[in-house]
Amino acid sequence: MKAKVYALDGSVADEITLPHIFEETFRPDLIRKAVTAVRANRRQPYGVEATAGKKHPVESWGPGRGVSRVPRLTQGNRAAFMPGSVGGRSAHPPKPEKNWNKKINKKEMALARRSALAAAANADLVRQRGHRFDEEVALPVVLDDDFESLSKTKEVVEALEKIGVYADVERARQGKHVRAGKGKRRGRKYKVPKSMLIVASHPANLKKAARNLVGVDVIMPTEVNVEHLAPGGDAGRLTLFTRQALKAMKEET
Repeated sequence: MKAKVYALDGSVADEITLPHIFEETFRPDLIRKAVTAVRANRRQPYGVEATAGKKHPVESWGPGRGVSRVPRLTQGNRAAFMPGSVGGRSAHPPKPEKNWNKKINKKEMALARRSALAAAANADLVRQRGHRFDEEVALPVVLDDDFESLSKTKEVVEALEKIGVYADVERARQGKHVRAGKGKRRGRKYKVPKSMLIVASHPANLKKAARNLVGVDVIMPTEVNVEHLAPGGDAGRLTLFTRQALKAMKEET
């Protein structure tokens, strides 16, 4: 499988042979299973306080008074403590000891990662996921190693525009919106769409240059996992590789 190597000016500088991982069979079921496991294993357990709803002195009046035999406040007559009463405990609250972890076989996880990488080379899947790029752009997008040396945001924007993929950053910027529900007051006010993923061997400068581009992630080849390639379990993320990064991934496999 061949891929074009794009220079910073958008021209095709070379053509290379891609690693065999880009020829893997597309397995959306395994990809979603792997992403679910990754997200579940990162989840923090939560639960109610053990004594919540049980902090009132209560006593049941017993039979013979013409009222229900529920626990009542000792200094009053209203029901308390029990589930269904005002200020009472929850019947089946979330337990902090619950195990949220999900297991997945190592071979399944590896296959899901390879399958997600292969999906990044399928233009139909990438467009189906909502990403925008010029018709003439060949996937996966392989960039010349000069791209890793860019240190200013305007340089990265200019290069992405010339290559024909900057429209995806604009899509993500326009898609940023206030989250529905209580999460907006819990430190996650906005929902931000994922844009392109950039894989570079030495991304120190590139990370600083691209960190202000909405939805763009910059990572090293060793950090590539199924969640980066398929956010939310939906494979086909628009992914850009530098030539050195592809070489490192080829040696890894």
